[in-house]
Amino acid sequence: MAGSSEEAPDYGRGVVIMDSWPGYDLDLFTYPQHYYGDLDYVLIPHGIIVDRIERLAKDILKDIGYCDIVILCVLKGGYKFCADLVEHLKNISRNSDRFVSMKVDFIRLKSYRNDQSMGEMQIIGGHDLSTLAGKNVLIVEDVVGTGKTMKVLLSSIKKYKPNMIKVASLLVKRTPRSDGFRPDSHMCDQ
Repeated sequence: MAGSSEEAPDYGRGVVIMDSWPGYDLDLFTYPQHYYGDLDYVLIPHGIIVDRIERLAKDILKDIGYCDIVILCVLKGGYKFCADLVEHLKNISRNSDRFVSMKVDFIRLKSYRNDQSMGEMQIIGGHDLSTLAGKNVLIVEDVVGTGKTMKVLLSSIKKYKPNMIKVASLLVKRTPRSDGFRPDSHMCDQ
């Protein structure tokens, strides 16, 4: 903005929601009646989320190169985002000249017990992570906060020597505690 002392945001490959963004007026949308009185505004409309996920799918296939993909969905929060992303990846694959095979597996990350950090992270689930050797891996996470958990996960997966690892996230939190980790693809900075 001309004449503004506010720094221009780094959009990278995502949408940036500024702290001063007031959101959209509720009168512009329909929403379930059980939310009446609980909501003040709409921060990100559903249509924008759908469009961004479709664009993420295109970017991911461009980055990975229309190769077979093993998708690791980080539960619980990543489930809906992962399902939508996989659907867009499948649609793009169906409409291209190259079919992309996708295998989806689910993992949970546990680094806290009774709200106390255990100092180490456990990966729960995942059929057999040794099968990631030589594969193109896409980790799908709902929110990247400080980035510390994702760095530990990446380090754990790299031990199995995959061909490539990419990270897709729905949201990236702006936090002073961030260690600077940025996913390869994400919908927006919050």
